[in-house]
Amino acid sequence: MKSPEIIDKEKHTAAEKALDFVKDGMIVGLGTGSTFQLFITKLAGRIKEGLNIQTVSTSNATTERAKSLGIEVTDFSDVDKIDVTIDGADEVDPELNGIKGGGGALLYEKIIASASTKNIWMINSEKFVKRLGKFPLPVETVPFGAEHTFKRLQEMGLNPKFRMNGKEYFISDGKHLIIDIDISRTNDAVKLDQDLKALPGVVETGLFLNLCTTVIIGKQGGCEIVNRT
Repeated sequence: MKSPEIIDKEKHTAAEKALDFVKDGMIVGLGTGSTFQLFITKLAGRIKEGLNIQTVSTSNATTERAKSLGIEVTDFSDVDKIDVTIDGADEVDPELNGIKGGGGALLYEKIIASASTKNIWMINSEKFVKRLGKFPLPVETVPFGAEHTFKRLQEMGLNPKFRMNGKEYFISDGKHLIIDIDISRTNDAVKLDQDLKALPGVVETGLFLNLCTTVIIGKQGGCEIVNRT
């Protein structure tokens, strides 16, 4: 396992490279997460230097952060399309499928990603994995009947845990609960995603399948860029 200093440097390297994918006149989706926080600070600097873009946001926290840096955020309903969304990920496999939602913004992130022509993910090298599942998969669910949804996930052998914020349930921007599950023994992510969404009460999962177009992997001494084939 790499030191926090090395991981932080890799994140900075990936965030810097992601700026190359943002061009004048674009509508840009703003992601969520620790690497994205580095990116948005760098993006604000480019905007102050004259970069002209519109942005939409994937979370309330990102919107607040963008505005604090002087970046104007457009309501998603006021744009027809998104040229590129820049975001992070919790895990990415060689097919560029990923797990997202460690920060709790998976629903809005997936809505924005699905409306984007390109989705660019920035990660450090430890997040590029041969197989998804080391990181818990978040499942966003409505509060009503959440205990029953939890039991169903238990019956599926997925070791569910309610995400907490101190002693209280974590509440997403969409006013939902999040249940984190263990998918380390799952061989078919597509079927799992379908099975989870078939459960009454489940709103969305953190499996982002066939959405990422390019992943930027920060490494010591530079970046590796992997494009979807």
